[in-house]
Amino acid sequence: MATSLSSNLLIIINLLIFLLSIPILSTGIDLSLHGATNCDKFLQTPLILIGILLLASSLVGFVGVSSRNAFLLWVYLFTTYVLILAALIFSVFAFVVTNKGAGEAVSGARFYEYKLGDYSNWLQNRVSNPKNWVKIKSCLQDTKVCKSLQQANSTKDEFFNKHLTSIQSGCCKPPIECGFTYQNATVWDKPSSFSASNQDCNTWQNNGSVLCYDCQSCKAGVVDYLKTHWKKVATINIIFIALLIIVYTIGCHAFRRARTERFFDRYRI
Repeated sequence: MATSLSSNLLIIINLLIFLLSIPILSTGIDLSLHGATNCDKFLQTPLILIGILLLASSLVGFVGVSSRNAFLLWVYLFTTYVLILAALIFSVFAFVVTNKGAGEAVSGARFYEYKLGDYSNWLQNRVSNPKNWVKIKSCLQDTKVCKSLQQANSTKDEFFNKHLTSIQSGCCKPPIECGFTYQNATVWDKPSSFSASNQDCNTWQNNGSVLCYDCQSCKAGVVDYLKTHWKKVATINIIFIALLIIVYTIGCHAFRRARTERFFDRYRI
């Protein structure tokens, strides 16, 4: 009875995973064919890989349990075991590289500012790598992360009372320490005689397609965004690991049953 229940549970689980893989794979393929921005193209590869992995794994598990094929079940269990290990390694790594860095409060403002050097070296290097940054910057420009600030037409007091995202704070305005004169959210006038130790002050331009996209503060904003989301993913990943362990345990029961039945079939008259 218990073995039959474990087999039925595994069939249902793999059927659900199979159904889940279809929209993930379809989305990835659609982005590869019709993706208009660099952000779309950036997402297509992981979506296709995840979709294929889920599709193949669920099919192997479903067929293995349904046909009581010990070899297919062994492949399924091995794949699940590798996924558990990979998920564990990712969670530990994610918590390690996201344990440093935070925004700094700005006097008289509700938003924070970010410095690249405050974060883990691994995240800094990944984002600052010229090849990666060209893609990230293009993605930010394509998604128009600063457009809502440009359209708001806020007064200085209204702007300083806004809750800006880390990317908006780092990429859409110059650092407050530059001492520029506020005109609107994305237009800040430089004083006629100004010098600053912060290189971002020289990098800033009022051109809507340039702004502070090449600033260190923009890279820091992206790193903080990644740090926040990686922590969320790592936390959710713990639940995913627990579910994988349950699936693995159920799969072990089904595998033992299939191997036992195969053994008795050899001697059945």
